[in-house]
Amino acid sequence: MRRSQVGIDLLVWWRDEGDDLLALVGPDRYRDRLAELLSMASPRDVAAMGIGCTRRLDRPCRDPKTCSQDPADGGTGVVRTRSGPVPGACSGFTDCWSTYGIDVAFTPGDRHRAVHIQNPSDHCMLWIDGVRVAEGVSLEHSGYWADERFYVVQAAGPENHPQQGLAMGNLAWNILSLVVHDVERATTQVLVPKATETWTYPVLRVDGQTLCVYPDLEACEGALPDRVLPVEPLPSV
Repeated sequence: MRRSQVGIDLLVWWRDEGDDLLALVGPDRYRDRLAELLSMASPRDVAAMGIGCTRRLDRPCRDPKTCSQDPADGGTGVVRTRSGPVPGACSGFTDCWSTYGIDVAFTPGDRHRAVHIQNPSDHCMLWIDGVRVAEGVSLEHSGYWADERFYVVQAAGPENHPQQGLAMGNLAWNILSLVVHDVERATTQVLVPKATETWTYPVLRVDGQTLCVYPDLEACEGALPDRVLPVEPLPSV
C-alpha cells in the first residue's frame, strides 16, 4: 500500500472513521469520489480496502502477503479471472455489507475496469474506465466482461412486454434488458427484448465478429441466439 498514493487515498476515503468526510462533502460527492478512486486503483489497492474478492465475497483477503506482490507476469497475462491468493490480487471485488454495494471487475491484464456503486435509493450506478455509463437505466448490481472489449450488465426490461411481471432479484422484473458497453468505441447499447423474445436472464457471448444474445444461460448450450449483432470495427487512429 505504501507504494500507491491512490491506494492510500482510497483506504482513507473508504474507512472514514466517524463519517467525517461523508458529513463534510455529502453522500453524492462521497460516492462520486469513491468511484473516481476505484477507477484509478489497482487490484491490490482494492484488495487493501478489505471488501470481498473473487475467492470469498464474505470476507477480506486472508493472504495479503501474497496478493500484495507484483503480478508474476507483469500484469500482461491472458488469465480470464484471477482468484487469489495470487500475486497482483484477484480480478474482481464485491462489497456485501455497506450501503454502497461496491462491485469492481477488471479485465485480464487490468487494462479496463467496471465499477458498480449503489446510491442511497438502491439505484445502481456504473462507471467504466472512470466514465459514468448507462445513466437513467435500472442496472443489476454487477456484470461481466464478455471479453476485454465488451462489458455486459442486465437491466430492467420493458414494462409493456407481454410476459413482464414481478420476480425475485435486485431488478424485480421477470423480463430483462441487456446493457453492452464497448470500451474501444466508448459506446453503450441498451438491448431491449421484443414481444417475441423471452429474456429472463439474457446473456451475451462474443463469437468472432458477432455478438450473440441468448435469452438465458441454458440457451447458451447449443441453442441458436435470439439476436446476432455485428461487432463494430475499431475506430481509425
